[in-house]
Amino acid sequence: MLLSILEELIKADKAVFYAINHTGNISWLNWLMLGLRNQNTWIPLYIFVLYKVYKGYPKILAPFIMASLFTFLITDYTSASIIKPWVARLRPCHDSSLNSTIYMLIDCGGRYGFPSSHAANHFGLATIWFTLIKYLFNKRWYWVWPWATSICYAQIYVGKHFPLDTLAGALLGIMAGLLVSKIFKYWHLHFKKNNHLAAKNYPYTPTTPD
Repeated sequence: MLLSILEELIKADKAVFYAINHTGNISWLNWLMLGLRNQNTWIPLYIFVLYKVYKGYPKILAPFIMASLFTFLITDYTSASIIKPWVARLRPCHDSSLNSTIYMLIDCGGRYGFPSSHAANHFGLATIWFTLIKYLFNKRWYWVWPWATSICYAQIYVGKHFPLDTLAGALLGIMAGLLVSKIFKYWHLHFKKNNHLAAKNYPYTPTTPD
C-alpha cells in the first residue's frame, strides 16, 4: 500500500511539474524566472537586510550575519552532500519519461535533484530572518515567505526541479532556520545574563522601522 501511495504521489508530482514547466510556460516570463533563481539578483536585498539590522541594532549585526551563514551552510551541505546522493531522485531533465516535454531554460546541472538546494537555502534564510527580526525588533517580515516561494516556483518553471524537490527543500530550510534561531536566542540571553558589559552593549531597544 505504501508503495502504491508513493507511486501516486510521484505521478501527481510529475503532473504538477508538467503544468508549471510546459503548460504554464510563457515566453515573456522567462527572463523573470531566470532572474529569480540567479543569486546575483538578490544582492541588493541582502544589503537591505543588513542595513535594517545595523540601523536598529548595530551591535548584533555580526552575530546576525553568522546565524544567517550558519543556516545557509547547514541547508546547502545537508541537501547537496547528504540527502541528494542518498535519495538519488533524478532531476526532471534526467528523467527519460519527461525528456521530450521539458522546457529547459538553463543547463540541467547535477544528476539528482531531491531536495532542491535553492529551496532549502532560501527558506532557511527566510526562517532565520523572520524569527530573529521578530525576536530582536518585534517586527514581522512576512515578505520573506513569498520571496522564498517565488524562487521555488522558478526552479520548477525553468526545468531544474520537481515540486516535491522544492517542498522538501523548503521543509529542510525551515527546520534549519528554527534550529539556528534557538541557538541564537540561547546565546543572546545567556550572554546578557552573565556579562553586565554585554547587557549594556546589547540593550533590547527595538528601534528599526518596518
